Amino acid sequence: MCVNCIRNEVDITEGIPKQAHIHFCRNCERYLQPPGMWIKAELESRELLTLCLKKLKGLNKVRLVDAGFIWTEPHSKRIKVFANTILQQIFEVEYIVSSQQCEECTRLAAQNTWKASVQVRQKVEHKRTFLYLEQLILKHNAHKDTTNIKEAKDGIDFYFGQRAHAIKMVEFLNAVAPIKYKTSEQLISTDIHTSVSNYKFTYSVEIVPICKDDLVCLPRKIANNMGNISPLLLCTRVSSSIQFLDPRTLNVADISTNIYWRTPFNSLASAKSLTEYCVLDVEPLGPVRGKYVLADVHVARMTDFGHNDKQYIARSHLGAILNPGDTVLGYDLSTSNFNDEEFDKLDRRSLPDVVLVRKTYPNRRKKIKQRNWKLKQLGKEESELLPRKQDQAKIEHDMEMFMRDIEEDPEFRSTINVFKNKEFVPQQASEDHDMVDSDEEPEEDFPEISLEEMLDEMQINQDGPDEVHHDDEDDVMMM
Repeated sequence: MCVNCIRNEVDITEGIPKQAHIHFCRNCERYLQPPGMWIKAELESRELLTLCLKKLKGLNKVRLVDAGFIWTEPHSKRIKVFANTILQQIFEVEYIVSSQQCEECTRLAAQNTWKASVQVRQKVEHKRTFLYLEQLILKHNAHKDTTNIKEAKDGIDFYFGQRAHAIKMVEFLNAVAPIKYKTSEQLISTDIHTSVSNYKFTYSVEIVPICKDDLVCLPRKIANNMGNISPLLLCTRVSSSIQFLDPRTLNVADISTNIYWRTPFNSLASAKSLTEYCVLDVEPLGPVRGKYVLADVHVARMTDFGHNDKQYIARSHLGAILNPGDTVLGYDLSTSNFNDEEFDKLDRRSLPDVVLVRKTYPNRRKKIKQRNWKLKQLGKEESELLPRKQDQAKIEHDMEMFMRDIEEDPEFRSTINVFKNKEFVPQQASEDHDMVDSDEEPEEDFPEISLEEMLDEMQINQDGPDEVHHDDEDDVMMM
């Protein structure tokens, strides 16, 4: 018989199924490649054609010459493939697309399904530390493996589908903050036949309860080990270690995480206790250390104006930026009462009345209500109970203070990503005129973020996280 007659009489595709099923996850848009691998494949792509042909049994009995797709409606849940054998006999195979969730999407869809969690806590009165930590996590995309993020009373909880991802998060936190952590595990189930157990792991992380601009009193033993430095210090920087500055001598001390947790201590006062002072005169004394200049600053409390003429002379490290008429924040030790054993051991006659911390800009803050920049935030799961009015006001105040720190500290600002605010509306000329004519003149050296420091918002790629390359500089926890 000729080839055409053989093709009509003999079906060489007998034994090859003409219909098959493939499984598709609608959440992540991946196809199941048996036995347990999920792959990404577009419609009518070579990857999908390879997957379809592998589902056919009996192809090893014939020699496949060509294969391709037959067009179908995208929503029909049908994929048709034609195949051409050595006798040029064409046959059609229909694939039915069945919906099936992959394991990763199943864990995401289920409630309280996680293998490991990282609970981050800090026992302080504000949330500025976690606001900064959130920006560091966003910059380095450290949250990409989380299945859920919940905001707790004193911190944040991160949930992961694998223990290795939780360990990676703990290592990231250890690189940017002084922490200690404990590990616990809970037995979920055990297979008595194979002796395989299923555990849930929890990492409890505690951040040092000291933040930037806090006033501390070092234990005498630590102060002696740091070169007999004065115990009364200001915290200037918090990274994997804690840096302190003596505002009266410009001496610095760097305390590692191990030394702190060996002899822990708390801060005497935080930014919540700062008092506003008006600068009357500045007398530089000569010593300089980096950006700090030692000076005697004559100040008076803002609340004392109109009541008394009491003045203070404070030796401060802010001699380079303070001028007569400026407003500065500081701790008032003359009227403060601290409940601290180490502070009670100090000679009160040798203590200063005022410890100046940083310059502030109250006049300009009253005029400018909107910023031309903004920050991104993590997609955290909110608590079922709405915060009370006072709690909401506290959250907004912490956010405002955090954004002021970003504006006023270029070194701090360089460690995070700042984005342009497209909704920003510049002030009208009339408003600027009113600002100039007002009784309170705005500060001329008010810090502003330049456009060169701002980034344009990027569109999130649904196929995977965007990879952004940054400088390999050490990020610093400055809150």
